[in-house]
Amino acid sequence: MSASVQNSGHRGTATTPDHEPDCSARAPDLGLFGPDSVSWRVHREPILWLAGLRALYLQALHPRAVAGVVQNSDFRRDCWTRLMRTAEYVTTVVYGTTDDAQRAAERIRRIHDALRAHDPETGEEYRVDEPHLLRWVHVNEVESFLSTAQRAGVRLSDDEVDRYYTEQLRAAELVGLDPAIVPASAAEVDEYYRTIRPELALTPAARDVALFLTVPPMPRKLSWTIGRPAWLTVAGTAFALLPRWARRLYRTPGFPTTDLSATLTIRGMRGVISALPIREGPIYREAMRRAELGA
Repeated sequence: MSASVQNSGHRGTATTPDHEPDCSARAPDLGLFGPDSVSWRVHREPILWLAGLRALYLQALHPRAVAGVVQNSDFRRDCWTRLMRTAEYVTTVVYGTTDDAQRAAERIRRIHDALRAHDPETGEEYRVDEPHLLRWVHVNEVESFLSTAQRAGVRLSDDEVDRYYTEQLRAAELVGLDPAIVPASAAEVDEYYRTIRPELALTPAARDVALFLTVPPMPRKLSWTIGRPAWLTVAGTAFALLPRWARRLYRTPGFPTTDLSATLTIRGMRGVISALPIREGPIYREAMRRAELGA
């Protein structure tokens, strides 16, 4: 394993006299990032559920990426379980131990290794884990997490923003990407989006996926009572958080007022969520326990 995926907070095993305990051997594994990282600070926000949905809207605009999903999965069935598994994977990579993150990523790589798709225009067969597509998915995710957190009111300096992107190179490497080809700063992410935009399009598959994300199946008891109206608000906000160029690709207005409205809405949502008695998940709680032990 290369050095870039090592836990920056892990203490190496030092040579000690036989009569002295080797405390470093018992130091808790703080994972790939650790409590002093920007990644831990950003991902502790429950509002990042919207970021995951925003990333899916973005990912669907790449013809090969969305074709790989449509041709290899029946995403219309059991969609909520799939979303929960994705959220658990992200949480494991950010807050799990180094071993936990590596095992989770190994499962993902093993699944992707067997998957192939056909280009919707040329018919060419390709791997769904080709670096070009993995990079697209990675950048969508980390940029969505970061921009959503910022627009929700999480204050980050320019240096902290760049630190977040640099930290997330470890997550990119876990899924098989060479960190050298992955954007590692805000400026590099902006340049990446600028260069890839000519490849993006609103294909029929992208339109279908976006419609499904906006109006997914709901449990029958919740469909038109609480569930459907609430989800329409969530999906509408996630969509409005997209960059203007992405909204224009979806044939919707890219007005600046949409950006302002989305920002005000998500800040209100964050305030409401912070007031709710939400219990953190077991992966996060265990990470906090290890951080206390290592303090």
